[in-house]
Amino acid sequence: MIGIEAIGTYLPMGRVDNTTRLDFFGIDKKFLEEKTGMLKVAIKSPNEETSDLCVQAYSNLRELIEFNSSHIDCIIVCTQNPDSYGLPHTSAVVHGKLKLNDHCSAFDISLGCSGFVYGLSIIQSFMQFNDFRKGILFTADPYSKVIDPNDKNVSLLFGDGATATLLGDDAEWTAGKFLLGTRGTGNDAIRIRDEDRILEMNGRSVLSFSVTTVPDNINEMLIKNDTDINEVDCFVLHQGSRYIIKLLTENLGVSSDKVLFCAEDYGNTVSSSIPMILKRLDQKYKKVVIAGFGVGLSWGSTILTKNIRD
Repeated sequence: MIGIEAIGTYLPMGRVDNTTRLDFFGIDKKFLEEKTGMLKVAIKSPNEETSDLCVQAYSNLRELIEFNSSHIDCIIVCTQNPDSYGLPHTSAVVHGKLKLNDHCSAFDISLGCSGFVYGLSIIQSFMQFNDFRKGILFTADPYSKVIDPNDKNVSLLFGDGATATLLGDDAEWTAGKFLLGTRGTGNDAIRIRDEDRILEMNGRSVLSFSVTTVPDNINEMLIKNDTDINEVDCFVLHQGSRYIIKLLTENLGVSSDKVLFCAEDYGNTVSSSIPMILKRLDQKYKKVVIAGFGVGLSWGSTILTKNIRD
């Protein structure tokens, strides 16, 4: 069965230290640590494009696992901040930079913080239906392209990064059934303004949506997968902010040590936030819930089960 074989990641070397901006934004260190949780945010260099971030994540993937690039049947790039305004599609640019074979299909999906969960469902289905053996799901959404550094609501939160998830039939993790959702009437909660192409976010709306919709989605997904919440070893939730993770933990009614927050030193990397954590999960975890939520408004979850490899 098609599943996750390995995950490559890339975080740019550049960092913005949020602790140096407390006075500028009129906040104290306690607010930074307990509300946003992002002490630093990663930022790409000006000459790095979205496709370059993907290539770097692919290079890390190649360091972790051996595979023949000529055997890659498909690649998908999940991004809402593509190269060249999305034309050509960023996956084609990545395909060219990696010199993949002509029989490898490549396309983009435009999703934000739910993108890894949606993308995992899409690529698995696509591969299984077409009898593909190897595929890669890329996530790369450098919000530094569209952030006003003087906007406290977004500047303190979002960081740049990318991941490359290898899918195949020698899986370390296999996914259960997915439960996905959209509330398009809330699409203006996180958006790019038409007048200046700058990111705008209604933090209160996003918080309210996250802490009410996501726990119900997870609980329904677990029922769909005939799994009791107490059987779950770990919850890898989109790293929206430390405060959102705290409230989600309380609303799920699970122990705080089961819900990870790992983005202190690089920020909310949008669709990359979940695979960033999955890559470095402790080997003791056998059943892991993943849940993404954000732009759209959009959300989704599934459960990953660890496989015993030969």
